[in-house]
Amino acid sequence: MQSQESQPKYAKLNIGGSLFYTTIGTLTKHDTMLKAMFSGRMKVLTDTEGWVLIDRCGKHFNSVLNFLRDEHVALPDKTHEIAELLAEAKFYLISPLVESCQQALRSRQCKIEPQCRIPLTSSNADLCQLITMSTKPTVKLLINRHNNKYSYTSASDDNLLKNVELFDKLSLRFGSRFLFIKDVTGSSEICCWSYFGLATKVAEVCCTSIVYATDKKHTKVDFPEARIYEECLNLMLYENRTEPDQELMQATSWRGAVSGVSSAYGSDDEDERTRIVLRKRLV
Repeated sequence: MQSQESQPKYAKLNIGGSLFYTTIGTLTKHDTMLKAMFSGRMKVLTDTEGWVLIDRCGKHFNSVLNFLRDEHVALPDKTHEIAELLAEAKFYLISPLVESCQQALRSRQCKIEPQCRIPLTSSNADLCQLITMSTKPTVKLLINRHNNKYSYTSASDDNLLKNVELFDKLSLRFGSRFLFIKDVTGSSEICCWSYFGLATKVAEVCCTSIVYATDKKHTKVDFPEARIYEECLNLMLYENRTEPDQELMQATSWRGAVSGVSSAYGSDDEDERTRIVLRKRLV
C-alpha cells in the first residue's frame, strides 16, 4: 500500500476527448462518484499515458470542477445547457449541483414566455428586409385607421377590430410556421392582408372600399374571414416540408376549420361560406 507521501497529488482526465488536469484533493473533496474513483474505491480506466478515461461529454466538466472547488458555480444562460449540466451532475452524483440545476429549471418554467413575436414595421425598407430574410412564408396585415379620408360606414369599426383579432388568432396558431408582420407604414390603405412565399407576394386581400351616399363618400371596411383563412392555407404550399402536414389536414377538415377559426361575430351565411371554401380544398 502506498504511503500518503507517495500517493499522486494530481490527476489527468480525458472526458470524451477533452483533457483536464486537476488535483486529487478537488476530485475527492465531496462525496461523489469522482471521490469513489480517485480514492481507490472504484477501478478506473487509464490509457498508456496515464490519462483517466471517462466516457462522458466534456462540455460542462469545467463547471463540475468549479463546483467541487467552490461549492457553487454560475449556471449557463440557456435552458438546454442547464439541462445538460444537470445530466452531468446526476452522472457524477453531485447532489448539491443537481439541486441547483433543478431549481434553476423550475424557476424558468414559471416565467411566462410569449407564444409568438410579431414585428411592427413602419418603413418599406424594414418590411422588405424582414420578408427577404425570413425562411418562412409571411402574412402581413396593414392596419391604418387614421388614413381614412371619409367617414366610416356603420359596421366598419367593428370589422376593423375583427380583422385585427383574426390576425392575432392566426399568429398564435401558425406562429411557428409563418412570419406575421403588422404594417403601419402610413400608406393610403386602411386594412389589407398580404401573403408572401419565397419572398414574393402571392396573394392579397384588401378589406376596404369606397361607397357613395347621397351627400358624401364613405369608407367601408369588410371582414372576408373565409378568404383570409383560405389564403393562409394556400401559403402552406410555400413551406419547405418533406413529411405529411398533419396540421394542414386538420385545418382543411370541416370540424378542424370551424373549431380553429370560428367566427364569433359573423352570420350563418358567413359560416356556411367558410365551410364551402374549405371543402373545396379537399377536392
